[in-house]
Amino acid sequence: MTVRKGEQAPIVDVQAVAEIRANMLTPALLEGAVAFCKAVSDPTRMRILYALAQHEVCVGDLAASLAMTKSAVSHQLRFLRGEGLVKARRAGKNIYYSLDDQHVVDVLHTTLVHVRHKKGL
Repeated sequence: MTVRKGEQAPIVDVQAVAEIRANMLTPALLEGAVAFCKAVSDPTRMRILYALAQHEVCVGDLAASLAMTKSAVSHQLRFLRGEGLVKARRAGKNIYYSLDDQHVVDVLHTTLVHVRHKKGL
């Protein structure tokens, strides 16, 4: 059976469809998940997150570790802080950055485990 554009596909498993609809993401949760995925979809931000999963560091040390300018790192850290993925702590003249919480570490780790598995790395 061909489904025309704008038509709904015929339902095969009514119970499955009902359960999926009943448990669908709320708009706020969906928006947050999409924002998270966008935040980690940039290679530079992913490198920063991976570095911060290893050590809490200041901008200069992070920039040196990633062979980037402090300005470029600061720009990305500002974005990641805005998305709630990174937090900052002041110690004297320096500000040290780390991942916001264990959830960010867990998602990053799980992502890398999955990629290594699927790509045979």
